[in-house]
Amino acid sequence: MNAASYAFAMLFYLAVLVMAAGLATRILTYWRTPAPLKIPTTPAPVTSAGVGFRMAREILLFESLFKSNLWIWGLGWVFHVALALVLARHLRYFTEPIWPWVTLLQPFGIYAGFAMVAGVLGLWARRIFVERIRYISTISDHLMLVLLVGIASSGLGMRFIAHTDVIGVKLFFLGLMRADLHPLPGDGLLYVHLALVAGLMIIFPFSKLLHAPGIFFSPTRNQADDPRERRHIAPWAEQLELRR
Repeated sequence: MNAASYAFAMLFYLAVLVMAAGLATRILTYWRTPAPLKIPTTPAPVTSAGVGFRMAREILLFESLFKSNLWIWGLGWVFHVALALVLARHLRYFTEPIWPWVTLLQPFGIYAGFAMVAGVLGLWARRIFVERIRYISTISDHLMLVLLVGIASSGLGMRFIAHTDVIGVKLFFLGLMRADLHPLPGDGLLYVHLALVAGLMIIFPFSKLLHAPGIFFSPTRNQADDPRERRHIAPWAEQLELRR
């Protein structure tokens, strides 16, 4: 075991801890935040089943973005689908034996990396060249896009340029999961890739990337349009009424 292996082991333990605690805290905050008004974006479903179907369309197909701007929808959808395929492909490093469906996704996950880079670069170009988006973009917005490009590019580099010992990488992560540390292959590009991934995990709960779980708590999407059938009142307002 070299010093780099110990350092990355501690880094990923820290990253998982920060990400899990940060996500739990933010989701709990979302859960406890009252929605005092009935504000679903119309036309909206009037039943709970309809709300579920609407949420599924929003999460899987980005329905509202599709209606708003087609080319931004295309870039965003390509990026998110490619990211999902890449993440699914990486499950092979954390499972033994590898699940059959993960094996089937391997060739798709490889080339999804190119689509991921293309999608991020397109969304980045939007922040640079579209004036109204450039005006509201901050340094952190650009840095997160740089981070995503760096992760995808370094991953593709290990696949097509400087190959690394994937068996050694898998042993390292399986060892982390079992508290049985194994040496990490000593490849510079691998170190860059893993450092960027750990950095993304650490900043994820505190960044705009948290729209992933946040969409489930959006009152414009998760409410039924039934104000005449049911009175909507926030818990804190209900307590005030009971005190009167």
